[in-house]
Amino acid sequence: MKIAILDDYHDVARRYADWTSLGGDAEVQIFNSFIPDDQVEAALESFDVIVAMRERTPFPAARVRALPKLRLLVTTGMRNNAIDMQACAEQGVTVSGAPGSADANTATAELAWAHILGLFKHLPAEDAAMRRGMWQTGMPEPLAGKRLGVVGLGKLGAAVAKVGLAFGMDVVAWSPNLTDERAQAAGVKRVDKHELFSTSDVVSLHLILSERTRNVVDAAALAAMKPTAYLVNTSRAGLVDQDALTDALVKFRIAGAGLDVYAEEPLSPTDNMRDLDNVILTPHLGYVSRENFEAFYQNCLEAVKAWAAGTPIRVLNAG
Repeated sequence: MKIAILDDYHDVARRYADWTSLGGDAEVQIFNSFIPDDQVEAALESFDVIVAMRERTPFPAARVRALPKLRLLVTTGMRNNAIDMQACAEQGVTVSGAPGSADANTATAELAWAHILGLFKHLPAEDAAMRRGMWQTGMPEPLAGKRLGVVGLGKLGAAVAKVGLAFGMDVVAWSPNLTDERAQAAGVKRVDKHELFSTSDVVSLHLILSERTRNVVDAAALAAMKPTAYLVNTSRAGLVDQDALTDALVKFRIAGAGLDVYAEEPLSPTDNMRDLDNVILTPHLGYVSRENFEAFYQNCLEAVKAWAAGTPIRVLNAG
């Protein structure tokens, strides 16, 4: 049994799970670097089992069909929109999920707040100025009294809203299905989409990406934002019209953005977003923590063992 573990950028898969417990018949190869899209099939064609890290490497139907030996695809997390589940089923490929730690939502909410604070306090610019021998080049902005707009009030959105309230912010929320009762339970006010974008000083996104929510932050939503407002996205790049966002940032129609997610990951070294001074960029760190990755890899190993024993678990493409 040949097993490929993909996108282990931190080189922790062997440390966090005992892959030798699979026995001598298991050959495990770990890929610590991102495999370019045009090289994936050639790199993986000999493997029976592939362990994918979230949605870093997509598996559309054509790719699944190009991997005739593949029989088990394990994804970290219990949802992966980058895997064609039907194509896997048609090819006889079992897809199993591997949940992370219970603290994963907290880590993402913390990163969202790192971006918000970094933007309001101009931390990247002040840090860079200090290293050039300069002193107090900008005017930090207080959070108290400002309006925080939370788009999506699930576990993550509610956690972000709670911190906003603690900072003395006026917190409002919107999502396609949000009710007044759910908003009130989180201690915030539900408003319509236009009001949230037009009145918030910072908008933080926490929706699940689906066909319904794709590009929910469109050119009109960005145009409604105040020129002093910030957008923070630690959820999915597909929630935002990327061309409209780039245009708004380049022309300073909004004050800036904090981004942890991108249309293509890893972000190209030549991507124009890297050149913008009004953007804080992080490399999709929202779900990255020792606790979460330990749970990911240990649950991946458990899924491989269960499948090898003929009793696959947490099957995502059954039925």
